[in-house]
Amino acid sequence: MAYIFINRFFYPDHSATSQLLTDLAVALAQSGEMVTVICSRQSYDDPQVKLTPSDRHQRVEIVRLWTTRFGRTNLAGRAVDYLTFYLSAAWRLMVLTGKNDVVVAKTDPPMLSVLAGPIARLRGAKLVNWLQDLFPEVAMAVGPGKDGAMSPVYRFLKVLRDRSLRAADMNVVLGERMAARVLSLGVALDKVRVISNWADAGVLRPVSHKDNDLRRAWGLDGKFVVGYSGNLGRAHEYETLIDAIEFLENNPPPGPPIVWLCIGGGALYDEFARQAARKHLRSVVFKPYQSRDMLSQSLSAADVHLVSLRPELEGLIVPSKFFGIAAVGRPTIFIGDADGEIARLIAHHDCGVTVASGDGAALASAVHDFAEHPDRAAQSGKNARIAFEGTFQQSIAIKQWQHLLTSIASRA
Repeated sequence: MAYIFINRFFYPDHSATSQLLTDLAVALAQSGEMVTVICSRQSYDDPQVKLTPSDRHQRVEIVRLWTTRFGRTNLAGRAVDYLTFYLSAAWRLMVLTGKNDVVVAKTDPPMLSVLAGPIARLRGAKLVNWLQDLFPEVAMAVGPGKDGAMSPVYRFLKVLRDRSLRAADMNVVLGERMAARVLSLGVALDKVRVISNWADAGVLRPVSHKDNDLRRAWGLDGKFVVGYSGNLGRAHEYETLIDAIEFLENNPPPGPPIVWLCIGGGALYDEFARQAARKHLRSVVFKPYQSRDMLSQSLSAADVHLVSLRPELEGLIVPSKFFGIAAVGRPTIFIGDADGEIARLIAHHDCGVTVASGDGAALASAVHDFAEHPDRAAQSGKNARIAFEGTFQQSIAIKQWQHLLTSIASRA
């Protein structure tokens, strides 16, 4: 019996889905399980990167497939990348999958459950869907189908997707609101399990400002830093952020200068940078993605972090940024639905605040309040770290995954 994972990105790629998959696959392999990962030869941020067709990482066998490499910025090209991945993956999955194996399909590219389900059944294997998001609902909300032009296509895809979720042995979702969405599709209660994403306590830890070389190198000493780290994509928005930055620059509060540190990339990252330049905003600093060994310093460089999610995407996506922020002991300001998954976690653990999307004045006020009361920010950060250690660290989630997969593998 073997575990076969399928996702477009895996080690050494730095994207969130890749890192999570790498953590789980390596943990299973090091516990003695046979683990294979089917992925592409691309890098998340650079489609021209060409990784080797096969590799081995900490006992995990890696099979990298040929695909086109148009990248994420061109929607038509991305669709072709998806199609070629589906074709390559179908053949390789058919060859590699054996009786009683457990296939774990993630959601990059979308609809992998539709591909993996029939192959798993044909080969006598079991299927677990690891749902990082729900497609086509996400595309219908923020993608090319949001104007309704592709509604018939998406309705057809949704029918296929719903059937694949109902037929799977298990569907792992990231939060309670996503679980409710999946259950509403007619999936049986015993085929839905909530296992949240995580961060690695061995990689991420709080770093004090005085010990933070990166913060010093970026010229942030003596300033109150508001961080945004990771992907700034179509599921997020920056308009609220722009309004808050503009408000605070025009009405600077007493105390240390406020700096907005944006680290990462994504579909809206360059657009956000252009808007900040067009409005002549002086307090915004842009930095590229940082290597994993620098994440503790880069995340700890901020005094408070931002997480955003468009309200219409609640139950479809759960931003994983929150878990890394909690790991380094920093509070979170969530921009989105007050009853959203992250908003609920923040309220439950008293580790930040939530402001509504579009309310730049409320965001500016929240930042001002944390800057004016550093003891409050520090306590919220401590609460976040306590929540991380008790609920969101890697070892806890890995044990949940191992127990789940063992139970599925043992089913007749």
